[in-house]
Amino acid sequence: MQNKSLVRIGTRGSQLALAQASEVKARLAAAHEALRDPDAVEIVVISTTGDRVQDRPLADIGGKGLFTKEIEEALLSGGIDLAVHSMKDVPTVLPDGLIIDCILEREDPRDAFLSTKAAGIDELPAGSVVGTSSLRRQALILSRRPDLKVVSFRGNVGTRLRKLENGDVDATLLAVAGLNRLTLQPAGTTPIPADVMLPAVAQGAIGIERRESDDRIAALLAPLNHAESAIRVTAERAMLAVLDGSCRTPIAAHAVLSGDRLALDGLVVLPDGSQRHDAALEGAPGDAAELGREVGLQLKRDAGAEFFRLLGQG
Repeated sequence: MQNKSLVRIGTRGSQLALAQASEVKARLAAAHEALRDPDAVEIVVISTTGDRVQDRPLADIGGKGLFTKEIEEALLSGGIDLAVHSMKDVPTVLPDGLIIDCILEREDPRDAFLSTKAAGIDELPAGSVVGTSSLRRQALILSRRPDLKVVSFRGNVGTRLRKLENGDVDATLLAVAGLNRLTLQPAGTTPIPADVMLPAVAQGAIGIERRESDDRIAALLAPLNHAESAIRVTAERAMLAVLDGSCRTPIAAHAVLSGDRLALDGLVVLPDGSQRHDAALEGAPGDAAELGREVGLQLKRDAGAEFFRLLGQG
């Protein structure tokens, strides 16, 4: 039977990824009468390497693109019409022929601290065990609390919450955006101010990828783009591109747009937290990409070649 869907959305199969794809489907229906029929937009689940390999840290299985490669292949082959991504998982260089020019309104970019034993990182007893799959979170925790033990903690949000409840660790960290999108408020959850733990680049932002030549999909997506969020994500990803970030590079950034001023904070830190370098600049929103590049270049200068050799990038 011929597929009658007008739009096919490609996504990972996790509960959070499906919630994000459903949000895009709802926004498309709200913006276009032709897409309001329940069968007009189809969500296509695609398994990715990052989802299949759960027994090793992300840094050990291939760097950026672990959650996007197979979805992008389906997009290029015409199996889907658009792809929904968490922008923090998207490499800064896209495959030829693909583009992301639609960013939904960004959710809260902060990290959340989850524990029934302490109200925050600073309150954890010495020697406490913190679980995370993020090198950024690991590095920033150890930079602030070198007396803590950080262990690898893979799995979706539900899996991590169960591990915490089972006492596998004393605390963990999750994105506030993910918890909000899943309407979860676990006991012992405390958002961490961005100036205490700088978020991942583009954390909390949903991006929609399409074929660059597909004018039909471009027109359908145009009303969904949130200009302020796109500006902030552009600045953060431009910084990341300069630093050539991979899953082995703990990098963080946070852009804030206030009126006609765009402020960007960024940092790089060694995985063991022993060295950290911060940079901050302000500029015009229209110069978001250049602002990001300048912050990235400043971090490169301040950190020096030896820092990046220690990260295995030299």
